[in-house]
Amino acid sequence: MSRSSAPKRAYVETYGCQMNISDGELMEGILAERGYSIVRRPEDADVVLVNTCAIREHAEQRVLGRVAQLNGLKSERPDLVIGVTGCMAQRMGETLVREAPYVDLVMGPDGYRSLPDALERVRSGYATERLGSGAGRRPGRRRGAQLTVLDFHPSENYEGLEQRRTAGPSAWVPIQRGCDHRCTFCIVPYVRGPEKNRSSAEVLAEVQAIVERGVSEVTLLGQTVNSYSWQGVSFAELLRSVARVPGVRRVRFTSPHPNDVTPELVEVMAEEPAICEHLHLPAQSGNDRTLKRMLRRYTVGTFLDKVEMVRAAIPDIALSTDIIVAFPGETEAEFRDTLELMRTVRFDEAYTYKYSLRDGTPAARLPETDFVPPDEAQVRLEELIEVSRTIQAEINEAEVGRVEEVLIEKAARHEGQILGRTRRNKVVVFDGDTERVGEYTAVELERTTGATFAGSEASARSVPVSV
Repeated sequence: MSRSSAPKRAYVETYGCQMNISDGELMEGILAERGYSIVRRPEDADVVLVNTCAIREHAEQRVLGRVAQLNGLKSERPDLVIGVTGCMAQRMGETLVREAPYVDLVMGPDGYRSLPDALERVRSGYATERLGSGAGRRPGRRRGAQLTVLDFHPSENYEGLEQRRTAGPSAWVPIQRGCDHRCTFCIVPYVRGPEKNRSSAEVLAEVQAIVERGVSEVTLLGQTVNSYSWQGVSFAELLRSVARVPGVRRVRFTSPHPNDVTPELVEVMAEEPAICEHLHLPAQSGNDRTLKRMLRRYTVGTFLDKVEMVRAAIPDIALSTDIIVAFPGETEAEFRDTLELMRTVRFDEAYTYKYSLRDGTPAARLPETDFVPPDEAQVRLEELIEVSRTIQAEINEAEVGRVEEVLIEKAARHEGQILGRTRRNKVVVFDGDTERVGEYTAVELERTTGATFAGSEASARSVPVSV
């Protein structure tokens, strides 16, 4: 069978953050443009791509296990191409090729424009081998070509390429790739390269095209999204322009850096009706010495000033955050400072983590004696989670009885119920039909489990709802 007539069916499996999800859609779009059919199961594919995250060791171990599992498919179809893409691929590089010899392609985040050509090279290697004897080869072992594509391209922001977006009322719109911050715990600058911002005109054109396809909620996406700048256009100016695109009803953005939460940005958030009353504000720690060693470039005091500024302009805003416990050198007293910050700010939601050592980051070079014992780190994490959940439950209990605008997103877990999200990013479950996905409706918040609300539409409040 010639390469031109060979089947082209691709399956992309994504792990990690919103940027990875967006990259998965980008890869699908690139492959679809080159004639690939995108399938929903690896068993139906000729090419399986595992799109990976490198933020934490647990995520990498999970991916390695999944790739080994997918290798089992090669016992049935030795010509199956397995690729590992994304941040973990960039971080591990040739090591991944050695540890998982059944992986045919290892490609970092700047290589996706060349993905179809790289796959053709791999597939050509299999075709060439079939013409030879292939004697002694065993199914499931590495055969044919094996490629690594790991170069950084300072100007690669994937201008001109279209994502293959999943159906739904919301869309991610990447405006920035890479990061110029050098937080000592973070691997992102080393696997995604320096900050690269897209043209504001292209971002607006993409938003307009998305709206024309029926999407009404967009989320602007970047590693430190509010540091965006393009030929004199600031993030605040871009955000205002996006909010004013006809047909856009909701605008969100993630993930900002506290240092770039400016009065100009807050003014735009307060003035533009389409911008949702929600802000993700990663604190990471509540202790100044720890923040300095993390190279976060703000203090607890300046962080609290940002919170005060935002709440003064948008009193009903919901705040979420990221917190890391057991950063190397963190003392018990410094951990207590983080709990105090949580109680002072009272975040609506917190994403909580134990420090995870990432080779190649500055924190990995700290003295071994600085590292918090795993058992102690786990105790701190559990206490942080308990404090966070208690605060979240108290906030949400106080909101029972409110009537909120909800965008219906998908089916809920229980039959006959649907799930939606308020402007303040609160999840609500209520009775309804999945045919209504994409609609907006008013829902009374009737009760909460702590993290999720149950409610009923304002016109049907007598209908019982379960979570």
